[in-house]
Amino acid sequence: MDTQFIHQFIKNALAEDVGDGDHTSLSTIPPGTRGKAKLIIKEDGILAGIELALEIFKEVDDTLKVEVLLQDGVAVKVGDIALTVSGSTHAILIAERLVLNCMQRMSGIATKTHRIVSLLKTTKTKILDTRKTTPGLRYLEKWAVRIGGGVNHRIGLYDMILIKDNHVDYAGGISNAITAAKKYLIDQNKSLQIEIEVRNLEELSQVLAIGGVDRIMLDNFSFEKLRAAVKLIDGKFITEASGGITEENVAEYAACGVNFISMGALTHSVKSLDMSLKAY
Repeated sequence: MDTQFIHQFIKNALAEDVGDGDHTSLSTIPPGTRGKAKLIIKEDGILAGIELALEIFKEVDDTLKVEVLLQDGVAVKVGDIALTVSGSTHAILIAERLVLNCMQRMSGIATKTHRIVSLLKTTKTKILDTRKTTPGLRYLEKWAVRIGGGVNHRIGLYDMILIKDNHVDYAGGISNAITAAKKYLIDQNKSLQIEIEVRNLEELSQVLAIGGVDRIMLDNFSFEKLRAAVKLIDGKFITEASGGITEENVAEYAACGVNFISMGALTHSVKSLDMSLKAY
């Protein structure tokens, strides 16, 4: 866990929500009131965000006592209790929505990822996330993918060179783009992997002739052409399929023999897992 990022995220989220005070709680609940609450699972899935919830409760009020009953990554069902919290009712109510927002979103991502990973358990293909994440929440969403059994692709623009179609077109072709990328890494004294996206078998042939990359992304290939591409690459480069891949067809893409499948749907269109924090 990147504690520096997490603490800044929590501070920003609380500032956004609390402003100059939780006036509903302040006006209705006497100072010093103490209470207990339990986090109830209301939908079957994979739990994610427990570690983050502990940091949120601590940031709001480090005297709150939290008992964790279920860990990140476990399968949960309706009615399960993930944790209990006791202490200042004002603090519990301030933390409530942020804990739920984060855990529901992360658990939704972990649940979807786990479902897809399970579809590929008889293959060697791994599932990757993408940069199609919610601004400001990328770290949390990619964390949830890992909890669900997926693999993180690059975190941002800074930790890998990924030459996509626009880069190729602006650079004046595949050869120019690869050559320039390799020179840039030398000039900047950087050690980054280079991946290039190809749109068809002709572009793939150009990459294979030039070399100098670590991974080839096969974008929007039909099953037939994907199988042909994997055969042409013949293990010389890591392969990744992307584009138009869904939960319904992911197994068929994996059967084509690619090393990785990247799916923006892991993070950009996920239903949150329903849960609530209730006093008891």
